[in-house]
Amino acid sequence: MHGTEMSMASLTAWKFDTPYGAEAALDKLRGLADQQLIVVQDAAVVSWETGKRKPKTHQMHDTKSAGALGGAFWGLLFGLIFFVPFLGLAIGAASGALFGSMADVGISDSFIKNVRDKVTPGTSALFLLSSDAVFDRVKEQFPGTEAELISTNLSAEQEAKLREAFAQES
Repeated sequence: MHGTEMSMASLTAWKFDTPYGAEAALDKLRGLADQQLIVVQDAAVVSWETGKRKPKTHQMHDTKSAGALGGAFWGLLFGLIFFVPFLGLAIGAASGALFGSMADVGISDSFIKNVRDKVTPGTSALFLLSSDAVFDRVKEQFPGTEAELISTNLSAEQEAKLREAFAQES
């Protein structure tokens, strides 16, 4: 199989204006996957209720897909976005290396900062690793929700690095 035959995976973040919008969107995405409009490899939801100090996060549990990144990846990503600021950690050498490895796999400082700036109390976000996505059709599924796309596209090489970095320990 040549590299050109592989479908490109995208890691996207969608922001919703309510704490429960992302959860509802995930349900709709399962429907889109059933219609083969999108291939969901992995997904996670962040919901942040007004008045809470930090958001709740959970990943899609029924990822039978070989493409699923797993809890280590989501834990690290959400840690960098939401929990590092709360812990008051200075970004020292160790976390600098973490940010470096995230950048290697297509998750830039600006992606992390964008999500951090936009996902605030009273909102939610859906993080989606997908391929063969028809984004216009996906967006049509969320009329009136003001779903905002904060996107980063992974090259095949970055996707491979991401999988390697977060390969499940057997």
